[in-house]
Amino acid sequence: MLDTLTRRVAGVFARMRGKGRLSEDDVNEMLREVRVALLEADVNFTVAKAFIAVVKAKATGEEVFSSLTADQTILKIVRDELVDLLGGEESKVNWSPSPPTVVLMCGLQGSGKTTTTAKLATWFMRQGKKPMLAACDIQRPAAIKQLQVLGEEVGAPVFALTDGTSPSKIAAQALERCRYLMNDVLIVDTAGRLTIDDALMDELATIRDVVKPSETFLVLDSTTGQESVNVATAFHERFQLTGTIFSKMDGDTRGGAILSVRKVTGVPVRFIGVGEQTDALEMFYPKRLAERILGFGDVMGLIEKAELNIQKEDAEAMQAAMQKGGMDFNMMLQAFQMTKKMGPFRGLLKHLPGMATLPEEMMNQLDSDESERQMKRIEAMILSMTPKERTNPDIINGSRRKRIAAGSGATVEEVNRLVNQYYGMRKMMKQAAKMEKRPGKFNKRRR
Repeated sequence: MLDTLTRRVAGVFARMRGKGRLSEDDVNEMLREVRVALLEADVNFTVAKAFIAVVKAKATGEEVFSSLTADQTILKIVRDELVDLLGGEESKVNWSPSPPTVVLMCGLQGSGKTTTTAKLATWFMRQGKKPMLAACDIQRPAAIKQLQVLGEEVGAPVFALTDGTSPSKIAAQALERCRYLMNDVLIVDTAGRLTIDDALMDELATIRDVVKPSETFLVLDSTTGQESVNVATAFHERFQLTGTIFSKMDGDTRGGAILSVRKVTGVPVRFIGVGEQTDALEMFYPKRLAERILGFGDVMGLIEKAELNIQKEDAEAMQAAMQKGGMDFNMMLQAFQMTKKMGPFRGLLKHLPGMATLPEEMMNQLDSDESERQMKRIEAMILSMTPKERTNPDIINGSRRKRIAAGSGATVEEVNRLVNQYYGMRKMMKQAAKMEKRPGKFNKRRR
């Protein structure tokens, strides 16, 4: 997800942190690189230009030039502006006061709308809801069957008619059936088109008038780039969207449109699809994505994945430690052990602070069988540490590193790399925690 943008932007700030004091020329050069990275990621030109202008103006206002903490101040400004660009706080579901809550799904053909409908049903079920799916796409022959198969997979009933009944009447009968069965959410899958046309819009308008949805979601293919902004604008003008869902965010996509849609249309991003499985839908958190782009990772996202596989008490303890910027090798070991149940190793590592700056060729290696062997070697090195060393890594000196290497069958160089990686992750977490605690001006010029 936004791998190229993350690597570029995180790399810019990594170089900036190594300079110490920053001149105005240093900051201007950094902002130019960030602007180019945004444009290459398919962020709208006007949005990227305005973003850089705001950051530059605020950086000047904070008097950061030549300050000892200029890098931290600018990093916080960029983080805050990215969060604002992405919509600020995450949006909550607009539950209907009289169930069921109706969610109308719309989008162009090929955007992944039907699959996303099933994914959304899975997400609602995790919230303790009982969703029903309505198959109102009668244009595509396989759409009804596809939704029925997906509904059976996720355990949600599907209301469908194949006798030529119009989509609006199907939706009306589905709503009645949903109330009868006391399901509290109705997700209406609708037909798409290759392009926006009047017939599509009129059909959607008729369905909308019948079911009166509490939420109207537009599914956008993240690989379509800036066209996503145009599609969102057209749908929003007609239907007053309450949110967008970006599909295929796990693929090889620049994905910059996700940074543009909210700013251009005012419609918040609500969910993102991060895989093909029916559980691969995540609620969109602007702050988390902003921090991932800057190389801070998404530790909270990793913890949420982990909660499915570890005890609640352990998850809460890890969350508290992460929020304070604290981390030790016990936590790192626990995170590595959880990866075996939580998906591809490479995808999980991207949630960890500092990983965004790793070379692409190194990240590619994580997709191979070698990644599993490397993880076992890391586990062996951590397990070769004493409990005191795992809790307080600062005491691991040269002689201790030799002993750890001998005990795990690794080399001293491998132990050194592991310890250095730990220090890098801890630094990023502390920096993120510091920015969170000081929401106002980060620093004044030191005299």
